[in-house]
Amino acid sequence: MTIHAIDTHLLGWLQLLPILGALWLLFVQRPWLAWPIALITSFGELLLSLRLYQLFDPTLANWQWYTRLPLTDWLIHTSAADGITVLFVLLSAFLCLLVLLYGGLVRRFQRLPRFFTVVLASEATLVGQFATLDLLWYTLMATLQTGFVGYLLSTWSLSSDERRANQRYYQFMGTSILLLLAATLMLGWHHAELTGGQWTFEWTAILGDERSPYLQNVIFFLLFYGLAIRVPLFPLHGWLPQVMEHGTVAAAMVLLLGLKTGIHGMLRFLFPLFPEAAWRWHAFVIAIAAVGILYSALLALVQKNLRKLLAYAVVSHTGILVIGLFSLHPHAFQGSIMLSGSFGLAISTLMLMVGIVHQRTESLGFEKLGGLLSPLPLVGIAFLVAAFSVVGMPGTPGFDAVHLLLEAAIERFGALVTVLAALGNVAAAACLLWAFQRAFLASHATQAPPLASMARTTTIEKGLAALLIAVQLASGFNADPWLALVKKSAQTLAAPFAHHGERP
Repeated sequence: MTIHAIDTHLLGWLQLLPILGALWLLFVQRPWLAWPIALITSFGELLLSLRLYQLFDPTLANWQWYTRLPLTDWLIHTSAADGITVLFVLLSAFLCLLVLLYGGLVRRFQRLPRFFTVVLASEATLVGQFATLDLLWYTLMATLQTGFVGYLLSTWSLSSDERRANQRYYQFMGTSILLLLAATLMLGWHHAELTGGQWTFEWTAILGDERSPYLQNVIFFLLFYGLAIRVPLFPLHGWLPQVMEHGTVAAAMVLLLGLKTGIHGMLRFLFPLFPEAAWRWHAFVIAIAAVGILYSALLALVQKNLRKLLAYAVVSHTGILVIGLFSLHPHAFQGSIMLSGSFGLAISTLMLMVGIVHQRTESLGFEKLGGLLSPLPLVGIAFLVAAFSVVGMPGTPGFDAVHLLLEAAIERFGALVTVLAALGNVAAAACLLWAFQRAFLASHATQAPPLASMARTTTIEKGLAALLIAVQLASGFNADPWLALVKKSAQTLAAPFAHHGERP
């Protein structure tokens, strides 16, 4: 990609505004002001991201809003936007606003001003990751985000067994950061060797560096495993079931799973920097993903806790995403980018609706759920629409994405891999629809709180559920603008693999 400058600091303001909001909250003397301040800041971020989308030119196959701010000789804040950046920044702004709305609704959260501060700070690190072209800056932002989300998990967990979950989270995420940092330093060191001592970690500077096959393989797998933990991809998903079961019901999980930072890292750095290694090892990665799809779907079907079921459903569907990415085909890249966005929105909807259910039932074990569609109709409908979106039903944003992904898999690999991906999608549908049936349609458990005494949804909760339903259906029935947004980026990603033919 080339650079196309636009005379505006819009991308800089998108990274700065959440920081300003978080700093403002640190000095608020009246706790009741915290929620309005957080919502105003987050809504402003959403408006800026919509302005970014409005001004972005999807017909240009180059970077827009390029800025370069040297902080030291080797740490340079370089940011720019392509279609992938715009999509992920929009999703980040929207989902963080929903998390803040949800946080204000959950009155059991203590120290709400601090909660809002951490969410806004986390939003700043997310936008920083999505906008940067510097791998070291990306790693630093990922480290900060890991700390902020870990703080949410440890401070606002609703489980008595959160300590073990937090330990598992930090073990896995700490390993991810170390792997990313090792790959980053090796790239900077190699560039310095080639240029006579000039260290840099900028994507545009190190893109053309020549590397031996051995060095390519080493750095490729360091980056891949570091990002795969964050995706999370089987068998590097060990942190997710425990964190889902014992961490915060929704807030931290939306930031971890709704915003696919691991997938974005692969799109931004892994494939452009290591196309030869990606082609060399793509069959190996796809084999792992295919096993993970079926293994995780089977585990999801035997779970007795709704949150753990969703955790394994996430891992299963992530395998489909990774198969799309490593098909190394323009349609597959386009479909995978779209599926990342639609899946992030869908899993966030599921988690937020599960959070509302947990407020009423104090449990997410299936033995204490059932019949919830009557007292919580909009919550149940939003859960069902999100489940349909995960499996790519027509009318949801996942439909076109899954279609493109499977079409590319057929062209690249033939029937076997495509059938495995399709079976994984069917398994995901089975476990999510089974969860809906058990929680919302089955006979109400006798040991659960009586339905007659259960609090109905508030106006804000109804509005939150209705908004999520509307956004998913609107983007599903009119997916063309989103496909056009990422088309050029997908074609650029796939260009190095065109000469390899349709099948390996």
